[in-house]
Amino acid sequence: MTLDLTAIRREFIKGGLNRSDLNDSPFKQFELWFSQAKDAGIVEPSAMSLATADEAELGIRTVLLKYFDESGFVFFTNYNSKKSKQISSNPNVAILFPWLALERQVKVSGTVEKISMIESVKYFASRPKNSQIGAWASQQSSHLSSRQVLVSQFNSMKDKFGKGEVPLPDFWGGYRVIPSTIEFWQGRENRLHDRFTYRANHGSWLIERLSP
Repeated sequence: MTLDLTAIRREFIKGGLNRSDLNDSPFKQFELWFSQAKDAGIVEPSAMSLATADEAELGIRTVLLKYFDESGFVFFTNYNSKKSKQISSNPNVAILFPWLALERQVKVSGTVEKISMIESVKYFASRPKNSQIGAWASQQSSHLSSRQVLVSQFNSMKDKFGKGEVPLPDFWGGYRVIPSTIEFWQGRENRLHDRFTYRANHGSWLIERLSP
């Protein structure tokens, strides 16, 4: 059976993107677009697709951006997860922010490194307590015989940490994506989209227009 989707088609008409519109810093440009996505009511504007790979296979999933600055884009996860194992094998990754309601995408390619434990502790302490306990309960990417097993693990950790503060697990923390390229994509009519890429170039950023 073939599901024909060729009739699903729409024009992108919300606006364009010119070189003169761009900030010289891709991080300031990202901050502007992120603020506009948030103000527009985009659902989960911090959600980003994270692509990783090792010698055996590719992987992609949605994670949440927690903060960014000129050092890179930070997310948090279990260090024993499949994504973390792939990152350990191959630190080259890509992330994508699909703000399609604004007919925009931002694509980042670069390498990943762990953030400091101090940074991880600071963020972990800001999470709701049940989310902290959930980090302890989930052996991320491992096989489960049933959901009840996961719930039982959570309840066990809840009993253990029910009183007092929940410590940072030694298998959980943050990664920083350090970009080598950042691309800003704006949809245009007739599929003549605007694409600009910032490429790291000896401490500065080279900005180039790409063909759609």
